[in-house]
Amino acid sequence: MEYILYEQKGSIATITINREKALNALNSQVLDELNATLDNVNLDEVRCLILTGAGEKSFVAGADIGEMSTLTKAEGEAFGKKGNDVFRKLETFPIPVIAAVNGFALGGGCEIAMSCDIRICSENAMFGQPEVGLGITPGFGGTQRLARLVGAGMAKQLIYTARNIKAPEAYRIGLVNDVIAATVDEAGNVTASAKDNLIAAAEKMATTIAQNAPIAVRNCKKAINEGLQVDMDKAIVIEEKLFGDCFETEDQKAGMGNFLEKDKEKKLKVVPFQNK
Repeated sequence: MEYILYEQKGSIATITINREKALNALNSQVLDELNATLDNVNLDEVRCLILTGAGEKSFVAGADIGEMSTLTKAEGEAFGKKGNDVFRKLETFPIPVIAAVNGFALGGGCEIAMSCDIRICSENAMFGQPEVGLGITPGFGGTQRLARLVGAGMAKQLIYTARNIKAPEAYRIGLVNDVIAATVDEAGNVTASAKDNLIAAAEKMATTIAQNAPIAVRNCKKAINEGLQVDMDKAIVIEEKLFGDCFETEDQKAGMGNFLEKDKEKKLKVVPFQNK
């Protein structure tokens, strides 16, 4: 892989888009390599993925404008499909994916972050869908996922104005789950960058997720994603089936068995109240 780095530490894996000189912009090769990387994740070992961008300046600055500038209508539609296919694979990936967003997440960068289950960002992150300023629409799911995440009114405002927003506003409107700051000592010296703290926070969250029953976590993701696409009556049927699917698994037997054993031990340790 030329533009994708993949690292696995136990049950946590990190995918880094590594095209730093181009601010990690997405061209066809990056999309193809990301697609291939997802296909090769060992789902028997990995329980949570982290997606980030190389360097301090940018998560993903957007789709490659140089590549897009000469596309025909048919080629533009095909490029949109390529991006959408990869992002949809990411969105429906069996295990949770955390986007660790540092710096610019514009256009395709915002869109790929929205394809992940959870988004946390550094305090210097910048989000936006600037496409109308370039004479195009968002093409990798931006018009659909942004409206689902922050509401139609806010999504329309951001897309129509092509305005970029900083991390605090992204947090306020619900686009990101958390904003991570740099660590500064009493003298005002930076002892850990926002990017370093961001990756540490993503790894901590991923570890917490990975410690839970993997079948249950996967079924929760599937229930949420599929349930949001249908009405409530159909959604609860999806949940019922995935809930039932967890029973008779080793995870369910061990999890409930451990709970009951701890509850039994706790009750044995209770000293009866004696009224003297």
